[in-house]
Amino acid sequence: MIAKRAIAVVALTAAALISAPESAFAADSSYRSLSSAANPDWMRALPDGTSLAKLSIPGTHETMAIHGGGWTQTQEDFGDSGATLAAQLDAGIRMIDIRARVNTGNTFTIHHGATYQNANFDDVLNRLGDFLGAHPGETIVLRLKQECTGELGSCTDAGGQSSFSDIFDAYVSKHVNLFWGPSVTRSTAATMPALGAIRGKVVLAVMNGARGGRVASYGLAQFDGWNDGNSTYVQDNYNVPNLGAIATKRDQVRRFLDATSAGDPTKMYVNFASGASVFAQPQSVAGGSLGVQGVNPFLLVYLDEGPEVHTPVVRTGVIMLDFPGGGLINKILSFN
Repeated sequence: MIAKRAIAVVALTAAALISAPESAFAADSSYRSLSSAANPDWMRALPDGTSLAKLSIPGTHETMAIHGGGWTQTQEDFGDSGATLAAQLDAGIRMIDIRARVNTGNTFTIHHGATYQNANFDDVLNRLGDFLGAHPGETIVLRLKQECTGELGSCTDAGGQSSFSDIFDAYVSKHVNLFWGPSVTRSTAATMPALGAIRGKVVLAVMNGARGGRVASYGLAQFDGWNDGNSTYVQDNYNVPNLGAIATKRDQVRRFLDATSAGDPTKMYVNFASGASVFAQPQSVAGGSLGVQGVNPFLLVYLDEGPEVHTPVVRTGVIMLDFPGGGLINKILSFN
């Protein structure tokens, strides 16, 4: 009887740990203050000959994930149907991470795992088109991933539909002037463009399948090895097993940031500052929790530090953020 009670207590404790919300740090200039940044035209002044790879670009991980609770939400909620995306673009975000489910009618709906994010791919494309129409000097980099694996905690694609790539091609054909053509050609990957060729356009960086593999040759040629997690030009150690492991995630982000700063300027580096697990919510990894410094405030401090502390950063590459603050966005942009 005692053993059974002990097991029950352990089970209840584990359930409480999993279900209880974590206490994340308050909003500051690095975290949950996106609307304090206003950079709708930051690319406009850069020379046309500037390689996209040379830029320091703020991005968002799971760009549209604003519903589903503490383990699913990764961004501040500025509204459904793409309103959150629009707010990010106005703040200066220029790389987005879109996760799509195959829905009936050969359409995409936007999900994070099993949770529908009250937006469809048409909403995404319309918001991108509206923004670039109003700000033709800008470009937006897109990572598109098929979200559904059919496993527990994930979603399931609707049956009887066309393939993910065929559905995407149909969207492109309806928005042909929105995309930079070489990046959305299934058979041939694109070389790294300069800004002059892509102003007013969406550049597809990569299309990933449900388990991370690259789909066909969509996107940029340098990302032929972008799978689930890390690759040559991508740091995406997304498993942060507990709050104490946030320190490890900070170090992974820092090391990749240093490698980017010293790396090949003709290559784009994508550094995911995000992470989560059952015992570490996205908000806690980003903002900190229970005395542990989050990745976002760490990044802002590190980028501010001078040569007396460490070799200064000269290029951040793309930094994919959860709950970015306006000060952190502005700091990344300052390296341009």
